[in-house]
Amino acid sequence: MQQTHVHEELDYSRASTGKRFANYLIDALVFYVVAFLLGIVVGFFKPELLPDEDSGILSRIVSLICYGMLMFVIEAACGGKTLGKVITGTKAINSDGSEMSFQKAFIRNIIRCIPFNALSAFGTPCNPWHDAWSNTMVIDEKKLDLQLRKDVFFSELSNQNGAADMASQ
Repeated sequence: MQQTHVHEELDYSRASTGKRFANYLIDALVFYVVAFLLGIVVGFFKPELLPDEDSGILSRIVSLICYGMLMFVIEAACGGKTLGKVITGTKAINSDGSEMSFQKAFIRNIIRCIPFNALSAFGTPCNPWHDAWSNTMVIDEKKLDLQLRKDVFFSELSNQNGAADMASQ
């Protein structure tokens, strides 16, 4: 029964599709800024390493892999958060509510390399492939905090009512 209650709190606390989209936009912007700056450095020291104009799909695949790896490093190092998640007040966790392990963060973010993964995020509730296949979810930390406080409030209230009933007898 307790596990079901925790699962209901987590489902209630899922981050909205809008917040997830904001996370993606912010994180993609960070990735492209880092890639651009890295490209400048590489172009200055080793210009022959930069891709040709004809690299098209190969360049896109490499950028998807690099994006997944960068998000993995950031989420693993920051406890399920990226810059986008910090700004929107969200966090990636396991579906059971526990913190993600290093391995789970790796699996979650390698799945991001699959083309069209971003399109799988549309819907309510937002459950993209990288969440569904890795048994993770992104929660809204404020909603979860309010949910937990509500439970504590009602628990304390019922304890007070129970004590008042005992005192009146």
